[in-house]
Amino acid sequence: MGDNEIAVSPRNELADFKHERSATGLARDIAVARRVIHAEIEGLAQLAQTLDAAFGSALDLCVAARGRLIVTGIGKSGHVARKIAATLASTGAPAQFVHPAEASHGDLGMIGVDDVILALSNSGESEELTDITTYSRRFKIPLIAVTGGRNSTLAEAADVVLCAPRAAEACPMGLAPTTSTTMMMALGDALAIALLERKGFSTEDFQVFHPGGRLGRRLLRVGDIMHSGDAVPLVAPDAPMSEAILVMSAKSFGCVGVRGAGGRLVGVITDGDLRRHMDDGLLSRRVDAIMHSGPKTTTPGAFAAEALGLMNQFSITALFVVDDDQRPTGFLHLHDCLRAGIA
Repeated sequence: MGDNEIAVSPRNELADFKHERSATGLARDIAVARRVIHAEIEGLAQLAQTLDAAFGSALDLCVAARGRLIVTGIGKSGHVARKIAATLASTGAPAQFVHPAEASHGDLGMIGVDDVILALSNSGESEELTDITTYSRRFKIPLIAVTGGRNSTLAEAADVVLCAPRAAEACPMGLAPTTSTTMMMALGDALAIALLERKGFSTEDFQVFHPGGRLGRRLLRVGDIMHSGDAVPLVAPDAPMSEAILVMSAKSFGCVGVRGAGGRLVGVITDGDLRRHMDDGLLSRRVDAIMHSGPKTTTPGAFAAEALGLMNQFSITALFVVDDDQRPTGFLHLHDCLRAGIA
């Protein structure tokens, strides 16, 4: 090798090749992902445009059901059916997934005459649904078909047909259920939310079905976790500060509320107020000479997460809970929110 020649490491050449290939591969993969997403968006747009009176009829059947909504399907449609059943149940509509194959071996007994069946099949020709379809006709159980086959066997048997448009699957071979299952999922969500609004399902109702997890914690009310009764630190405006300090020490919240005429909350004294007024005459002074008026408050019906946000906004660690007449009914500390998992 001459003095002016530069040695090239084979390892560096390999690294450069891998980097170039990786960058090219990433761009190609992202292009595929975007193509799939755009294909499914187009399918959803077509679905939204083609919705008609059949959706209202299906909703009428669901609202009138005295029993449960039975959701069924096979294959990928079955997976979507499970999700739709779960969404319906969590939004106040009693629902259950029934596997069509198991239905043929005894689980038809799970379906009652007061139920409504929601059957999913992209083609509408799934043989596994035959027994459920026949059973629904025999016992006059309302049947809603969710299918892409408007003239299919399932559609002909159904009382109401929610027909998805024949949008192209995102799969390049047009075989893997992608756009079609996305449209089915969206139809199920649309039905669940429309049913929720028809029934006037409230936030309080939603909390009943979601007591656990982060969502359940977000729905907790102040009244669910506040201190009440004798635990609320309160003194009168004309009480001496010595009494206020005893109450603060006994309740261990670092503050005391001042309850005035009509039982209304008129002020608050915090640890910080004590430090600012610390002198030889503090214990003999009246509470109303030390308190500051206009304390930050919340209500029992407020979301605990909102109360925590108020504490953060004003850099305080506690809120008195008051009723419509500003009478203290409870006390909420930052630690109560943290213990409940609200952060």
